[in-house]
Amino acid sequence: MTPHSVPRPGRSARKVGSVLGALMISASLAACVTNEESGNPDGWVDTLPDPVPALQDLLPREYRESGHISASTNPTFPPNQFKDPSGNIIGFEVDLVRAAGAVLGVDVGFQQQDFNLILPSINAGTVDIGTSGFSDTEERRQSYDFVDFYTSGITWATTPGKTVDPADACGLTVAVQKGTYSDTDDVQVKSDQCAAAGRPAINKLVYDSANAAANATALKRADAMSSDSAVTDYAIQLSDGKLIPAGDAFDTTPFGWAFAKDSDLIPAFAAALEFLITSGQYEAILEPWGLTEGAVDAVTVNTQDYPLPATASADEGATS
Repeated sequence: MTPHSVPRPGRSARKVGSVLGALMISASLAACVTNEESGNPDGWVDTLPDPVPALQDLLPREYRESGHISASTNPTFPPNQFKDPSGNIIGFEVDLVRAAGAVLGVDVGFQQQDFNLILPSINAGTVDIGTSGFSDTEERRQSYDFVDFYTSGITWATTPGKTVDPADACGLTVAVQKGTYSDTDDVQVKSDQCAAAGRPAINKLVYDSANAAANATALKRADAMSSDSAVTDYAIQLSDGKLIPAGDAFDTTPFGWAFAKDSDLIPAFAAALEFLITSGQYEAILEPWGLTEGAVDAVTVNTQDYPLPATASADEGATS
């Protein structure tokens, strides 16, 4: 197999387009963001690609023989992953990783975990891949490797009539999801800077889900919410006007599927994602979610170009 390098995707801030999805502001819940019966968005089709034998050969033998990959997720982070009314885990990241698994000839089984336990579970060997909207950050790369599948920044949302500047938020109350980049690297860092400058710290409200952070903001318990741009824009689009953008996206980083350091699964999943991109199936998966603006052009691992086998080509397979 002849390796080749792929270009690194653009790092500019992306604004997610309109989304038809499963969340709405419910009058019966005082404008709280909740799941709607529709589950997946309009235009969504449950069709998986055919296996590509040349790419299946990239998997370690144990996975080829078992036909199974275990993925861990925290389904509280729409539109990446969340639960439909029947309790099934859905979302655009779920769709992508299932399609990558199908190309490799394996079924991806999802298990639910607390967000902060997913990465330790990978190191413990109890799960193969972390699929929960992980930002591919330098700190996380010290212990894990990431196959980057989508470009996202951080965006804030607030309520109509309120002016919030994410770059000058000292003294404000800001809602975040526990353990996310917004929690640890955005709001907390800004709060510490406020305190160091002798100004009021940010009052950070930490929730178990992105939905809860959006709800707190819509209910005006918080001045703003901070989350990944795909998540914030998704909440804004489905908030029935209860949430509005607060500034532009910043700190643009990729979302990545998390693996143990130097995992033997990385070449296979990188090649499978490249196949989905070059075949057009990647964009077809993103389109119903309204997320094509953040699409990557080619695969990177740990934000860097990655040598892929020549077999990671769209002419090796087709969609069933």
